[in-house]
This record gives sequence, structure tokens and C-alpha cells, in this order.
Amino acid sequence: MSTTGRSASGYSTWRLIAEELRREIANGTRPAGSRLPSENDLAERFGVHRNTVRQAVAALIAEDLVVSRRGSGTFVVESTVLVHRIGARTRLTDSLAPGEVASARLLDWAIEDDPQPRVSDRLRLDGRAALRIEGMRFVDGRPISRGTTWFVADLVPRMPDFPAVFERLGSITAALREIGIADYVRASTTVGARHATAAESADLALAPGAVLLVVRALDALPDGTPLSYGTTRFAASRVELDVEHVPVG
Repeated sequence: MSTTGRSASGYSTWRLIAEELRREIANGTRPAGSRLPSENDLAERFGVHRNTVRQAVAALIAEDLVVSRRGSGTFVVESTVLVHRIGARTRLTDSLAPGEVASARLLDWAIEDDPQPRVSDRLRLDGRAALRIEGMRFVDGRPISRGTTWFVADLVPRMPDFPAVFERLGSITAALREIGIADYVRASTTVGARHATAAESADLALAPGAVLLVVRALDALPDGTPLSYGTTRFAASRVELDVEHVPVG
């Protein structure tokens, strides 16, 4: 790895070091309670200055992956990762451990007469409008995701009430139930990963360069009628996705 501040690709070297250490923590190479090598040892391993290593470790501390103990070193903390199960009926509350509390915050909403083509196609809008919702989800007050979801605006008569109901109840499922949609199912899920933007890092209280799990999902009524399509960005250091397979036949 280069001893300069940036890699050949232009990406900050300390972020690449942080990524490598994150992977080692995630895959169990560095289990909970284990001590990270000293700054000198890490600097020698990666061929960088100690200040570069210090930035990488500070990012891991900010993500609650490690903790620094004065006079002892820096240690991997016990995992607090939420295992979020994605199945036919995906509800965040079903993934919580006993005592954990989920909440949500409405950030913005709008009626879009001409939503982006991907949204129109997945929701089969054929020129109809979509209701766009921007929101965040929290578990025990810690931000875990930021989402953008489009709903078919004229699916039920009370759909225009959805933003206010969602803001009051803090739950998509509960808000849908109140406006007349008793049940819905997951029709498709795709999962990718990328680095957080500066705005996403700020929203989710992540260090610069943190990794996001990006889930694109289509939900439908039980009869197959499209209900919503959205993109949710999960903090990869806080959430693990467990995609359940539906038996065939």
C-alpha cells in the first residue's frame, strides 16, 4: 500500500486500511475482545505513517467496532450487529432481540407526477403519480438505515394521508394498516454495497468512507398488485441481512 495520503485510485489510504480492518473484524479474524496491533505495527504492515493508521482506527472507534483503553490498547468490541431477516413479509420489528425498540423518522415526502423510469416501471404506473417518502430507521435510538420509497399514489383513497400517519406512528406497516392496507409481501429484493456519501455518513452518524448495504425492494399486495418500490441504505457495520429463500413447489 502506498505511503502517500491517497492510493493510486485517489481514495484516501486511511479509508482503505479501515476497510481491511473492518473485514477482519466482520469475518472473525479479529474476534470480540482481541487487541488490535499497535499503531507502529499497523504502520509497518501497511507501509504508511502512524498518523494514517490513527485516522483509520479513529473511524472504527466512531463506528463502535473497537474501543480504545488508555494504557492498554485498542480492542474489538462485542458485536451489536442487527440481523435483519428479509423474507416474504419483511418487518424490521420481527428482527429485533427482546427489549430492543425500533423507531422511524419522516424526513421528507412529495407527490411525483413523473417519477424516475425505474420507479414507474416497477410500480406499473403507466402515467400515474407516486408518493415518495424519505425516512430513517433507528434501533434503540441508533440510526441503522436511510430509505427512499415510492408508493402508488392512488392505490387506496387514503394514500395521501400516509406521510402524516407514518410520522405519527413511526412504522410503515402500522401506517399502511391505518389507511386500509392490511397486508403486503416482498415481491423482489436486490442487495448491493457501496461507500456512503458525505450526506449519508452525516445522517447515519458514520465515519467517512463507511460501507453501506443497499437494498432495492419491491413490495406488493397479496394479489400481486405493486404497492411500493424503494432503496434502503443500511449501515453495514450495524446490520447484517439474512435473505430467506422461499421453498419451490
